[in-house]
Amino acid sequence: MAADDRIEVNVDGFKVVAYSFGAGSETVFCLNGGPGLPCDYLRESHSCLVDQGYRVVAFDQLGTGASDRPTDTSLWTIARYVEETETVRKTLGLGKVHMLGHSWGGWLAIDYALAYQQNLQTLILEDTVADMPHLVLELERLRASLGPETVSMMQKHEAQGTYDHPEYMAAVTILNYRHVCRLPEWPAPVRRSLDDWNMGPYATMQGPNEFLYIGNLKDWNRVPDLPRIKVQVLITHGEHDELTPACGLRMKLGLPQSELHIIPNASHMPFYENPAAYYPILSGFLSRNKAG
Repeated sequence: MAADDRIEVNVDGFKVVAYSFGAGSETVFCLNGGPGLPCDYLRESHSCLVDQGYRVVAFDQLGTGASDRPTDTSLWTIARYVEETETVRKTLGLGKVHMLGHSWGGWLAIDYALAYQQNLQTLILEDTVADMPHLVLELERLRASLGPETVSMMQKHEAQGTYDHPEYMAAVTILNYRHVCRLPEWPAPVRRSLDDWNMGPYATMQGPNEFLYIGNLKDWNRVPDLPRIKVQVLITHGEHDELTPACGLRMKLGLPQSELHIIPNASHMPFYENPAAYYPILSGFLSRNKAG
């Protein structure tokens, strides 16, 4: 679905490009994963919400897609992205939004909620976490299923920094097909986002791949702050998610107004892997929590 509007937003002198679908009175404001990915995969899987009367807005975060791509690594912080998100919301005049954050976009959404909760109608946390050290333990558990010899090999390459070695990359590929997207052919919007990945923000904030967190977010933990978020929260995870259902439970226990749903036969992309189970959960939550 083509966007109805493509809006260029000035964020501290940089161009950030936003996409708007539909003209509903309530807005689903999408924050995609990465960091460093354009928003194609998330906007194309959620623009269908216009058929239920919502306006859907997504944007290419600074450093991605059609937005400017500076190389100053000091820009790649979650605090700066929170302010960028607020600038986009204000510039587009969105008012209170249903904020939907997927993966890294969920970490961003949590920090946004802690700073600007008054601008939220609801918070939707998809395939995400609130505690990075806990996630690291879960990822160790997932890759242990590859066997001790393979894990030892991966640890050797991580110690040496040889992340591009074929045997290391082969192990990561297996994990990706188990825990990122279990479809034999990944959808075109996902491929498009991945093919345009800016590794600058990703390596600075997260690390070299989905299963090694050594960037500036490695110690990020908002679990102690979650009780401050009072809006209604929807948490979803695929049952095989790299950001595991245990991470979802950890969030639910800290959020006073939350519900947690595990999508069967899916990993990190339930909206593509099992849409028949995913969309009724999302639509039902939005319908129950409309303004007024």
